[in-house]
Amino acid sequence: MGRLDDGRRVYFVVPKAPFGSMAEHAVVSPAHCIAMPDDIDDITAAAIANPGMSSWAAYTERAKLKAGETVLINGATGTAGRLAVQIAKHLGASKVIATGRNIDTLRSLAAIGADVTIPLVENDAALEETFKQQFAEGVDVVIDYLWGRSAERLLIAAAKFGRDAVPLRFVQIGSSSGADITLPSAVLRSSAIELMGSGIGSISVDRLIQAVGELLRATTSAGFTVAAKPVPLSDVERAWPEDDSARRTVFTMNAGMS
Repeated sequence: MGRLDDGRRVYFVVPKAPFGSMAEHAVVSPAHCIAMPDDIDDITAAAIANPGMSSWAAYTERAKLKAGETVLINGATGTAGRLAVQIAKHLGASKVIATGRNIDTLRSLAAIGADVTIPLVENDAALEETFKQQFAEGVDVVIDYLWGRSAERLLIAAAKFGRDAVPLRFVQIGSSSGADITLPSAVLRSSAIELMGSGIGSISVDRLIQAVGELLRATTSAGFTVAAKPVPLSDVERAWPEDDSARRTVFTMNAGMS
């Protein structure tokens, strides 16, 4: 977040090396600045932009989500996953299935749009059986924040129990459960799974900037919520290593950021 010389508030992205943004002034291309809507405060905008963009761009640019489709979010209990639930419903998903490891947080997702919640249990057979019912009923899009073992079980279950010759768009976004999986080749041969990623490289920077703008303009009217914790920049050394997966840390320059 920042202000231009004329006082206009902007959200800006990817300052060009060697410049960064953790300072009182930053050098940024005008093309990388997004005008801020008047109805969203600085803290909310700073907290929601990056995690919210991850699913907004995945839905709109990669999965091409259509109204009435079913979405499964693998890893929905962190900040990005909770936003992915809300954004899916806003973009027209008729059913949202959420998985996660934190049982208490998983239960709370019904209040923000999750229709089905699935705990990621350790037993592979039990997990596959739970996934079986959902894929048999029909899943159109998977948004994956975890990768690792749960993504393996999802892909295998989708191939075994999903609808024949009906595409399933599986969009990989994060890897908090591991960078690698073991994927049987039969999963791809015996299904219509479309496996893709979402991020810089799979989507142009210009399109990602557009996604952030669309997200910020929708935030207040759609009622998107994000837990945020403002922290003075002077406390950065203490706060930097803290886990903010459930409550997004926003570093502030002074009392003017609200």
